Amino acid sequence: MEKTFRNYEAVDVSAAVKEHYRKMRTKQTVDYVQRMHKKYLTFDKPMPLFEAMAHLNKLIDVSDPDLDLPNVQHLIQSAEALRADNRPDWMQLTGLIHDLGKVMFLWGSDEDGTSQDEQWGTVGDVFVVGCALPDTCVYPEFNALNPDMADPRYNTPTGMYEEGCGLDNLTLAWGHDEYLYRVLANHKENTLPEEAMVMIRYHSFYPWHTGGSYKELLCDKDEKYLEIIKDFNKYDLYTKSQKVYDLDEVIDYYRPIAEKYLGTGPIYW
Repeated sequence: MEKTFRNYEAVDVSAAVKEHYRKMRTKQTVDYVQRMHKKYLTFDKPMPLFEAMAHLNKLIDVSDPDLDLPNVQHLIQSAEALRADNRPDWMQLTGLIHDLGKVMFLWGSDEDGTSQDEQWGTVGDVFVVGCALPDTCVYPEFNALNPDMADPRYNTPTGMYEEGCGLDNLTLAWGHDEYLYRVLANHKENTLPEEAMVMIRYHSFYPWHTGGSYKELLCDKDEKYLEIIKDFNKYDLYTKSQKVYDLDEVIDYYRPIAEKYLGTGPIYW
C-alpha cells in the first residue's frame, strides 16, 4: 500500500507535532522574525559543510509526522534519490544540504524556539509574517493565536506588502530554509544556480506551493519558482523511509560536488 505523507490528522501523529505548530503560530510574528534576523544572520561561525551535516545526527525534526530518524538521514535519502534519477550534480548537492540550516540548534535557545528541544523557530511549514494567515496552514485553528492577526497593519491579505510584489520581497516565518539561504547567499564561493537557491529557500513554504495561497502577493517570476519547488518536492517529501545510511560512506561521492559549487573553505554560519 502506498505510504501517505503529511497526514497531520492521523491518530498516530504525536501531540508534540501539534504543540509544535501551536507554538510556531503563536510566537512567529513580524517582531520575532526581525529579531531572529538580527541575532542569527551574523555569519561569524566558521564550520565546514560536512561537519554541519554530522551535527544533524543529533537532531530529530519534531514537526515531521513522517520520519523519526536523525535529520541527516532525510538529507542523504533525498540526495540518493536524486542521484538514482541522474538529476544534475548541483541538484543532488541541494538535496544533500537543503535542511542544513537546522544546525542553528547548536547556538540556539529554548526561548527563541531554535534549540534541540524547542524547534518552533527552526522547523515546520513556514508562512508569511506581516499579512493574514491563510487556512492552508497546518492546523489553521491556531492562526487566531498569532498576535499580528489583531494588528490592522498585518491582518489583511496583503498586510505590509504591495500587491504583486513577489516571493523574494516577502518575509517568511523564521526557520532553517531562510537561514541556510542567507548563509549561502553570503558565502563568496557559492556558485549554485538560482534554481538551487529557490529550492533551499522555499521548500517548507507549503501554504504557497501546495496550498495555493498568497495569490495577491505573487508575481510572474513566481510561476517558475513553483515549477522548481514542485520538482524538488518529490525528492524532499516522497523519499522519506526508515532506510539508514552511513554518512561516511556517501561523503566520498558528494565531496567533489560540494567543492565544485561551494569551494573548499568553511562556511560562515
